[in-house]
Amino acid sequence: MVTRGGLMSEERRQFIKGSAAMAAGASVGAGAWAAGSDAPEKKEVRIGFIPLTDCASVVMASVMKFDEKYGIKIIPTKEASWAGVRDKLVNGELDMAHVLYGLVYGVHLGVGGPKKDMAVLMNLNHNGQAITLSKKLADKGAVDVASLAKAMAAEKREYTFAQTFPTGTHAMWLYYWLASGGINPMKDAKVITVPPPQMVANMRVGNMDGYCVGEPWNHRAIIDGIGVTAATTQDVWKDHPEKVLGTTGDFVKKYPNTARAVVMAVLEAGRWIDASLSNKMKMAEIIAEKSYVNTSVDAINQRILGRYQNGMGKTWDDPNHMKFFNDGLVNYPYLSDGMWFLTQHKRWGLLKDHPDYLAVAKAVNQTELYKQAAAQVKASVPKSDMRSSKFIDGVVWDGKDPAKYADSFKVRATSPA
Repeated sequence: MVTRGGLMSEERRQFIKGSAAMAAGASVGAGAWAAGSDAPEKKEVRIGFIPLTDCASVVMASVMKFDEKYGIKIIPTKEASWAGVRDKLVNGELDMAHVLYGLVYGVHLGVGGPKKDMAVLMNLNHNGQAITLSKKLADKGAVDVASLAKAMAAEKREYTFAQTFPTGTHAMWLYYWLASGGINPMKDAKVITVPPPQMVANMRVGNMDGYCVGEPWNHRAIIDGIGVTAATTQDVWKDHPEKVLGTTGDFVKKYPNTARAVVMAVLEAGRWIDASLSNKMKMAEIIAEKSYVNTSVDAINQRILGRYQNGMGKTWDDPNHMKFFNDGLVNYPYLSDGMWFLTQHKRWGLLKDHPDYLAVAKAVNQTELYKQAAAQVKASVPKSDMRSSKFIDGVVWDGKDPAKYADSFKVRATSPA
């Protein structure tokens, strides 16, 4: 296969190689399941979601009835905030959720709320979030991180930026992006937490200078003329993990077959979304409805096709737009991905001490269960639980020495003198 650059990437080559090995030697049959049967123990599964484009594979698994194929009924339930999702997962009101990667890890370690053993079943999507700056700032020349730093130095005042949850992905993308321009989010700015659907309204009334959130709330700010896209999160980390299918450790232990069935249904839905332009457009029409994201279709359907505009006259086609399957590359719960969020929690003072990074990731990320589900739906899996990624500042993360990596950043919560 030839990639955009002309040659197959090493990551994809190893990925396909691992998939072939698994297909040859790791066919999972009914006898491998708990109690000798693969029948789901729980037929109805309540899955919480926040009104964001990346809830699509969970919603479409229900709407397109992929769930019925695996003997379950997914009941998508719309939630108001990530804190609400966290609480309902912990107390059992929700069985699973479309949820922030870092939120799951935070709950597992008791950061930012109650402590409870948690599980990541799969990644739901890669890419597709963004950092929006207010039109007022952009009009003063702050259109990227370098010009933002210059504007903040020139006009001394309190600058406010919003993320969606303290341990979540958007907080980490925002902090990493700001720090790449020499802005310390803990010292040089005020950071607030705002639920995704409320971002645009808060910017409209002047409550923040910028925010990081999932789509469609960045494109919506452009449509409404109140914000500009200063960066996409794929600019920060190409093919970064974003939302996950999360649940509690207890749920996986009690209902392993149900968990596996949900993963299979959602994998099929993600594959269906990514399969064609018409499928993406149909998905956009459905999730734009009031019961899901509750916005106009045009706020969703451009960026899921990679058609971007920044609100300042620039348009481009981004090959690294939001993907839900991408031949299986999207969905594997790499241990190194989970560990990365822990390194950033340590960097920004959410964790006081270094955890056992690898042990935590192994406890949370359900790699074996995922492999079983992937084999059943013939989705590719990588041969390694780790992957290597280069970030916006040129720093490479590969999971090999997480403590050293976490301590290596000059801009952090407690910067060295």
